[in-house]
Amino acid sequence: MSTLLWIILTTTVISLLSLIGVLTLAISDKLLKKVLLALVGLSAGTLLGGAFLHLIPESMHELEPLIGHDNVFMLVLVGFVIFFVLEKMLWRHCHDKDCKIHTFAYINLVGDGVHNFIDGMIIAASFLISVEMGIIATTAVLAHEIPQEIGDFGVLVYGGFSKKKALIFNFITALTALAGGVIGYYMIPHLGDFQHYILPIAAGGFIYIAASDLVPELHKEKRTSRTVMAFSTFIIGIFLMWFVKLMFEGGLH
Repeated sequence: MSTLLWIILTTTVISLLSLIGVLTLAISDKLLKKVLLALVGLSAGTLLGGAFLHLIPESMHELEPLIGHDNVFMLVLVGFVIFFVLEKMLWRHCHDKDCKIHTFAYINLVGDGVHNFIDGMIIAASFLISVEMGIIATTAVLAHEIPQEIGDFGVLVYGGFSKKKALIFNFITALTALAGGVIGYYMIPHLGDFQHYILPIAAGGFIYIAASDLVPELHKEKRTSRTVMAFSTFIIGIFLMWFVKLMFEGGLH
């Protein structure tokens, strides 16, 4: 099987993971509301875990020899600022019932699109090295995407989307993984180290989404039982990203 076909096949599988949210369509609205906060906590944990345990370390490994330690973290700040501007300037901020769909739901779609595109680029770059490396990279991304896609679906519903609309938008956003894979296949050989500069910028975006939008939502819950549940899934999200790192940290280099 050709390298391009491998990339298309694996990134399509990654994109289809977004449909895991379809499982929640069979759940009653009452039950879904009880677990939404837990899903928001899970998403916040996976975003922060992905940024601090995967994207930033990968950026340091690839970029520190080229631009230095401080400039890598400057790019993380650039990503944070970019997502701040996107939220502040492109969409007005919601307060309580000022708008039907909360801003963080839209900004999460943007962040998830960037994330999925980068995943596609990473998979493409790995397959361009060898099929074995590509399969390792795909496995790592799959382990990362399963909890995050569940969390992202929960964030969209929590932010005001209907379950069906959240599923559709999440799938459309997930297709950027396929786009990243195909574009990466044709462009990476000509980009040099450019693709590595995307990683710290994306990390800054993930940190912004988690810390500025999702974690504050967790603080709004006053009931102790649900707070403990949300905090637990938050820690689980971080732990899952740590577990993926232990399992695959040697495979992507």
